[in-house]
Amino acid sequence: MSARRTVLRTALVAVAVIFADQLTKAIVRAEISRFEQVELILGIKLVHTRNTGVAFSMLSGGGPIVVIVACVALAALLIFFVTHLKTRLIWLPVGMLLGGAAGNLIDRVRIGAVTDFVKLPHWPAFNVADIAVTFGVLILIFVLEKYAK
Repeated sequence: MSARRTVLRTALVAVAVIFADQLTKAIVRAEISRFEQVELILGIKLVHTRNTGVAFSMLSGGGPIVVIVACVALAALLIFFVTHLKTRLIWLPVGMLLGGAAGNLIDRVRIGAVTDFVKLPHWPAFNVADIAVTFGVLILIFVLEKYAK
């Protein structure tokens, strides 16, 4: 696949993730009060929480440092991507990672915290961007193990 098509596919995945992430967060902010919990099934709840830190609320209250770290991570991911453009299927996990990171960064810049809303039993609340990052990492490991030269 050409580098241009790889970049285009990556961008489309990233935009789709950002759109889904921002849409679901906007719905949660509009429909569920802060700290309200809505029971779904099997102990899964919808909640409206805000996270000022990174994964599992580490660096909570870090303010600009968290934004700077996120920007550095995004830059590192872009450098990685440019150096791996010829790797088969690289566009999918990188698009998911870029979209997820950008979705949460948008929240940090706009409202000072990330909106989380899916709550599983015994697990911190998370959002669509977090899901994209998690699956992006898993798919990236698979792609690198299978196709990287």
